[in-house]
Amino acid sequence: MKKLSLNDGTKIPLVGFGTYKCTEQEGIESVRSAIANGYSLLDTAAIYGNEKAVGKGIKASGVSREEIYITTKLWRENLGYESTKKEFEKSLKKLDVDYIDLYLIHWPANAKNYDNWQKANADSWRAMEELQAEGKIKSIGVSNFFQEHLEALFETATIIPAINQIEFHPGYWQQELVAYCKKQNIAVESWSPLARGKIFGNEVLEAIAKRHNKSVSQVCLRWIIQHDVIVIPKSTTPKRIEENINLFDFELSTEDMELINTLPEMGFSGELPNNWPDLI
Repeated sequence: MKKLSLNDGTKIPLVGFGTYKCTEQEGIESVRSAIANGYSLLDTAAIYGNEKAVGKGIKASGVSREEIYITTKLWRENLGYESTKKEFEKSLKKLDVDYIDLYLIHWPANAKNYDNWQKANADSWRAMEELQAEGKIKSIGVSNFFQEHLEALFETATIIPAINQIEFHPGYWQQELVAYCKKQNIAVESWSPLARGKIFGNEVLEAIAKRHNKSVSQVCLRWIIQHDVIVIPKSTTPKRIEENINLFDFELSTEDMELINTLPEMGFSGELPNNWPDLI
């Protein structure tokens, strides 16, 4: 598996396995199946309610902990210094591991939910910096942070986030934010890479897929990694799990990339960091 170098000197697999909605036995089996198919990056979060299942899936795979890259996330309602420390320990216990490879603030605080959103994010980040110094976290990052949230964080942070995980897919790929992150040497990771299924039936994507003898999913995932963006597709279907990692035996042309770049908006989740908990 190809890897991307992060600003802290560590490396992360370019393609990983998303576990959103993978719970209980189905979650255990999908994680075990993903690892058997060559995935080593697993992405979960406290709010997904499946950290225990992910941990059990890793154990069931028989692959050593050192060969697996685990990402989990701090939920936005638990921001703050002490709360971050407590929530991290809960995640560690549920996953049944000694350390986390990548820990993210899942969503930034905002003015609707915190009296001082800048301080809430900064206090959580300070706790994460300490946990990293203790060796409990290899890399620290954020998710769904806009430029304004990153700039506020930079005022107190001693460590620049390694990653910003954002909504990124054909029809909604936040070009300006991506350019800003790359300028700051922050890697970008895509969630909802298949646009909540809205990519299927798109004539442009179908034509490109036919030309390469690949699925529409594979074309979209390949488009993402050709933007040097990490991708974490999720599935509980063995065939899809296998298909989603087979992205390295073809390449999209400059013309293909531009066609996908210019697709009209589709599949946007409606979720924005300054609007939660309300959808627009």
